[in-house]
Amino acid sequence: MSSASLIKTPPEKVRVNGWVFYTSTALILLLTAILIIAPQEAGRMLGVAQAWLSKSFGWYYMVVIAAYLVFVVGLAFSSYGKLKLGSKDDTPDFSYGAWAGMLFSSGIGISLLYFGASEPLDHYFNPPEGAAASNGAARQALQLTFLHWGLHGWAIYALVGLAVAYFAYRHNQPLALRSALYPLVGERWVKGAAGHAVDGFGMFVTLLGLVTNLGIGSMQVSSGLENLFGMEHSNTNLLIVIIVMSTVATIAAVSGVENGIRRLSNLNIVLFSGLLIFVLLFGPTLHLLNGLVQNTGDYLNGIILKTFDLYVYEGDADKTERWMGLWTLFYWAWWISWAPFVGMFIARISRGRTVRELVAGVLLIPLGFTLAWLSIFGNSALDLVLNHGAVALGKTALEQPSMAIYQLLEHYPASKIVIGVSIFVGFVLFLTPADSGAVMMANLSCKGGNVDEDAPHWLRIFWSAVITLVTIGLLFAGNFEAMQTMVVLAGLPFSVVLIFFMFGLHKAMRQDVAIEQEQAQLAERGRRGFSERLTALDLQPSQGTVQRFMDKHVTPALEEAATALREQGLEVQTLLGKSKRCIGVRIEMEEGNPFVYEVSLDAYSSAPSDLPEEERTRYYRAEVYLHNGPQEYDLMGFAQEQITRDVLDQFESHRQLLGRVYS
Repeated sequence: MSSASLIKTPPEKVRVNGWVFYTSTALILLLTAILIIAPQEAGRMLGVAQAWLSKSFGWYYMVVIAAYLVFVVGLAFSSYGKLKLGSKDDTPDFSYGAWAGMLFSSGIGISLLYFGASEPLDHYFNPPEGAAASNGAARQALQLTFLHWGLHGWAIYALVGLAVAYFAYRHNQPLALRSALYPLVGERWVKGAAGHAVDGFGMFVTLLGLVTNLGIGSMQVSSGLENLFGMEHSNTNLLIVIIVMSTVATIAAVSGVENGIRRLSNLNIVLFSGLLIFVLLFGPTLHLLNGLVQNTGDYLNGIILKTFDLYVYEGDADKTERWMGLWTLFYWAWWISWAPFVGMFIARISRGRTVRELVAGVLLIPLGFTLAWLSIFGNSALDLVLNHGAVALGKTALEQPSMAIYQLLEHYPASKIVIGVSIFVGFVLFLTPADSGAVMMANLSCKGGNVDEDAPHWLRIFWSAVITLVTIGLLFAGNFEAMQTMVVLAGLPFSVVLIFFMFGLHKAMRQDVAIEQEQAQLAERGRRGFSERLTALDLQPSQGTVQRFMDKHVTPALEEAATALREQGLEVQTLLGKSKRCIGVRIEMEEGNPFVYEVSLDAYSSAPSDLPEEERTRYYRAEVYLHNGPQEYDLMGFAQEQITRDVLDQFESHRQLLGRVYS
């Protein structure tokens, strides 16, 4: 939003943000070129860097991940949880069902197919502590898997989604990562170097996550086709799979959130749930239900211990450090690297929700299904290995994780049909994060437009093509593991950005609550004054009556107030005489929200809403709006000097409040 604009002024046209677009594109292509040209040397250097990071910053990752979870849960349970992501009158863009479906699909991707059976088996054979391939290792395997896929990761998504949505919908900032820095560095820096750096690096991290997603997805689908049709494991077949998957994802991205992504989300839920129920009913059902309950209890009982468990007192320090780097620290960095685009997507679909709704929805809606999936598939795989001699399944989980789930399904009836369905499920699961990621990458590349306006189609196609080409180049260069290592390395600096997000959110929320309380007192005084004037007013004035009042009394009063404020040395922006339905003044503050005072000619209906439009009785009000939205009092009947005094009182109150908040 332009600094010269008021709340209701038309936004500037969407256009490419050159600094962010060209810088991030150049950085991405440079990294890809290095990894393709010198795969062995680059892979070796990245491996050394990852080992150093795991050894030196393991403690930091554990602490900061715990801080994210405590912070978002604390916000939800505090008085800040009632704050709405938008103005008082904003309503959610999507129904609860559609919103829940998109939350479910935004963070649950094809990785659940990839790791659902393979990760518990890997922990069973290679536990961080205790004897391998034992009953204790089997129990610990699910506890660790739950930890990696549980509340901590979803809290990261909730933090980014909340920060972006809060500043976009309450503070009229762009729907971009940079906006969360607004209360810390001010609007000028957010629109300048600091904002460009955060958005550009966010795009870089996002692309790493998307490339990893496409790589895992293509290998997962390709492995399924090999299992089902006996296809040869070749680069040609893998290339065909990547191109088909990317083409469909691009079409979905072009169709936008309201069409393609929402429909894919609904299809995701049906197919994914059907596959889960099938494995539950046709497997050892009672054992799986018992396992789910016990795994959940183990997870909740040990959540604090495992959150901070670095296995310091295990005998083989090199072994535990290597395990932490391959699993827990990798997962924390991976969640962080996915947070920019998943968080922005969550923000994009959450306008009109409260802080408490967003946190509860993100933490709980996908979590229950995720843990159920991991428990049922993980316990099914462990049962086959422990009790039915499925040695090949255990070996596959260690050597080719993408094939593990298909070998698991071979032990079920109608296995060929079920494997075919699971391949299709994997394909659809890949599409949702792929197309939403392309949309968010394109949005970060742009500036201008409405807060919830998506980038043009050509830019979404461009980023889909870049993701595809980078993935193909890395896979064919045999250096895809290096890209996964880059995900871990990039997660470290972005974790610091998320710390700033927490400070910025808390500062803004504290300020907004204080402003709302003080403005409620002013509004109450305004309502009392309004009630005293009711006897002298037409209770249902027409549009023409209110328009004449605004022309005759409100406009001169705002001009007088603007003159008085300019005499104090302030730069006052006005919207007077340019719009008949909305007039006002705006003053940028050195810190905190700008001062905004608008008067809008708003229509209301005094008849029940279920009557036809032509039968309703309409009346109009000269409604007052401040920076945080409508104030629920009407200026009709105010004298010109009273309106001027109201503007000056509101400004003085705003300035004093900012002084208290930022002192």
